[in-house]
Amino acid sequence: MNSTYVLDTRESMEDAVRRRRECENCKKRFTTYERADIDIVVLKKDGRRERFDREKIKRGIVKACEKRPVSIEDIEKIVDFVESKALDKKDIKSGEIGNFVIKKLKLLDKVAYIRFASVYKDFQDVESFEEEAKKLK
Repeated sequence: MNSTYVLDTRESMEDAVRRRRECENCKKRFTTYERADIDIVVLKKDGRRERFDREKIKRGIVKACEKRPVSIEDIEKIVDFVESKALDKKDIKSGEIGNFVIKKLKLLDKVAYIRFASVYKDFQDVESFEEEAKKLK
C-alpha cells in the first residue's frame, strides 16, 4: 500500500478542503478535494428517492456544456450552488435541482442551457426547442 503525506491544506470551493499530497514511494504529487458526507434525499418525479449525488449533477452539466466555452470552474460553481441550496433542506425535489441548474446555465451559456433544458424538460419535438429558444431572445 502506498502512503502519502500532505504538503499543503487550504479551503477551496464551497464546503471543501483542498489538499496537495505527495506519494512517499514515487514522489508524484496530486491534489484531493475533501467534502463532508451529506445526507440529502432527492425526490424523483416518479416517486423514487435517491441520495443526493453532486457528481451526477456535474455529469449532466458537463454533457450540456460539451464543446462550449465553459470552464470546469464555472461548472463546479454551479454544482456548488446547487449543493448549497440542497443543504438547506433534508429532502429536495429533482425539479428544484433542475431549476437551479437551468437558471445558472441560462446566464452562462445559452446553447448549454438549451441542451440541458431539452433533457430536463423532456422536449418531445422541434416545436418545444423553438419555443424555448424564442424565450431566450
